[in-house]
Amino acid sequence: MYKLVGIDMDGTLLRDDKSISEENYNAIQKAKELGVKIVLATGRPLKGIEKYLKQLKLTSEGDYSVAFNGAVVQKNNNGKVISENLLKHEDLKYLYSLSKQLNVNIHILTFDFCAAAKLNKYSKLESSLNKIPLKILDLNQIPDYVPIVKVMFVDEEEKLSKAIENLPRTVYEKYTVLRSEPYFLEFINKNVNKGFGIQVLKEKLNISRDEIMCIGDAGNDIHMIKYAGLGVAMENAFSDTKKVADYITKTNEQNGVAHVINKFILEQCAVK
Repeated sequence: MYKLVGIDMDGTLLRDDKSISEENYNAIQKAKELGVKIVLATGRPLKGIEKYLKQLKLTSEGDYSVAFNGAVVQKNNNGKVISENLLKHEDLKYLYSLSKQLNVNIHILTFDFCAAAKLNKYSKLESSLNKIPLKILDLNQIPDYVPIVKVMFVDEEEKLSKAIENLPRTVYEKYTVLRSEPYFLEFINKNVNKGFGIQVLKEKLNISRDEIMCIGDAGNDIHMIKYAGLGVAMENAFSDTKKVADYITKTNEQNGVAHVINKFILEQCAVK
């Protein structure tokens, strides 16, 4: 039986209105009763998913989340970091300069706030979704003691796609580059991604890859979908994400998470 289920948030667990359906909630609770470890794996900071952790009753001592696309793995009950791989300030300066060359908006995420070079609707969205302050400032003036978890290019889909086409090849050698939304392009530490975060928990919990299921929809979910024993993509997933999946479930509006938990965990246990 699967012992750990890694679940992406936006476009996967959450409906388009950012709510969790009753069907998804019930399936997760039933899986938990069987001892299955439910792990939210997200590009968001832990603070940005706190209300969902409480709603899903994932705030006990043994509950964990993969945050910031795998750059940070934390305990849900107290926020204690068990794995951390951050960017350096020289990375920020390089990517800030690159954003100017490509004429795209940029912001960064720290553990406590989002900082943008100039006010834009996508940085405001980031701040709103994650319930964190948004600061507008010269990113070259961020103090060295402030941890940089990730840098993001944020802009209109067409504009961001054009910027991606013109990214220097060396960028992919320096960073893990992920398109988490049509309007979000993320840069994190080269050594990490959601698959890495799931691997950290695999080793901590002493389970095998075959006992892991991961569910997602976007480019930043590909690593964990490929890593899992059963990699699941949503019907509404990016085409590249679907290509690497072992199974395609229903959309986020059709309780796709519940469908796959029912099919591969709850029904299998009922047969036994």
